Amino acid sequence: MCMVIKMKKEKNIINSFKYAFEGIFTALKAEKNMKIHFIIMILVIILGIILKISRIEWIICIILFGFVISLELVNTAIENTVDLITQEKHPKAKIAKDVAAGAVLIAAITAVVVGLIIFLNKI
Repeated sequence: MCMVIKMKKEKNIINSFKYAFEGIFTALKAEKNMKIHFIIMILVIILGIILKISRIEWIICIILFGFVISLELVNTAIENTVDLITQEKHPKAKIAKDVAAGAVLIAAITAVVVGLIIFLNKI
């Protein structure tokens, strides 16, 4: 009995990862901004390799990649949930979507500023 419960928990964990990766790939396929963030991330990685940024600078870049991409995923979830609930123009629906988009914008601006601080003195 205990082995069955353990196998079921392991399957649930595997499914959780599977669904999470499906969400990432769905957003990457469907969302233009997600594609832009991924392209910029790849370009920053290439530039980081070429310019031989330090370990600390890599850590900062990786944290910022996760920060921006995660917020873009949350923004996509909020937008889709609002669209599922109502197709009407509603002031609260607009606020939810605009605030979520604003969060991504703040994260992206932060990433650009930090990126400039890291990369400008190396060019």
